[in-house]
Amino acid sequence: MSLIVSALIAIGVLAVAMALLWLVARRVENYAIVDVAWSFSFALVVILYLLLSDQQGFRSQILTGLVIVWSVRLGSHLYSRVVGKPEEGRYRTLRESWKDRPGLKFFLFYQMQALSVVLLSLPFLLTFHGPNQNMTILQWVGLALAAVSVLGEGIADYQLRQFIAEPNNKGKVCNQGLWAWSRHPNYFFESLIWVAFALFALDAPWGWLALLSPFIIWHLILNVTGIPPTEEQCLKSRGEAYRLYQQTTSAFIPMPPKRREQSKA
Repeated sequence: MSLIVSALIAIGVLAVAMALLWLVARRVENYAIVDVAWSFSFALVVILYLLLSDQQGFRSQILTGLVIVWSVRLGSHLYSRVVGKPEEGRYRTLRESWKDRPGLKFFLFYQMQALSVVLLSLPFLLTFHGPNQNMTILQWVGLALAAVSVLGEGIADYQLRQFIAEPNNKGKVCNQGLWAWSRHPNYFFESLIWVAFALFALDAPWGWLALLSPFIIWHLILNVTGIPPTEEQCLKSRGEAYRLYQQTTSAFIPMPPKRREQSKA
């Protein structure tokens, strides 16, 4: 089956799934559940692409396993944070700004999430339609990078979850473990996983298009939905403690923390 037909089928499946999820979100009054569905959607799409592809060789099978592990881990983590909890501040802000027909605007927002999954899944589609299904050095590097990325992101999420669970840490800034080296280690490792996915597709026909995915993710993390709103919220909730954290700790790439005296210079 051609790339275009496979992509159109994926868009149709996700559009229906997001429409049904939108109905659930309205009922439970928590539109943030789309974040959970977005994460799990990649496992659905990679399986769908594998089934629709004529190429189901070793490379495609390895990539499918990687995507499923990453997708399920991230989705499960977000599920514990979102489902059954008060709606996150970002979505409450959207409610306020979308007072005029919020239901329709959230419906369109959910459909845009479906399109984003298909766009970001381009490395999977290109890999599955590539004639060479053997693992080359490029893909082994991608596999190693993916393993490090999934492990690093999982450790970062676990460390933050443990820190928040400690009652004595209420209102404090997590600056332990990976969080002592980066203010957003989870985002850093998330960006690397998309580089790993792109490496699987680079030597396929039109494989350079797979690089769009990590570049889109980097842009979103660094400039749109990732670091900027997170930093703004942390400054509001933790004030001067977070400002000091900003002065001593790298925003994105893990680096040794600066000494406090140096940060004041």
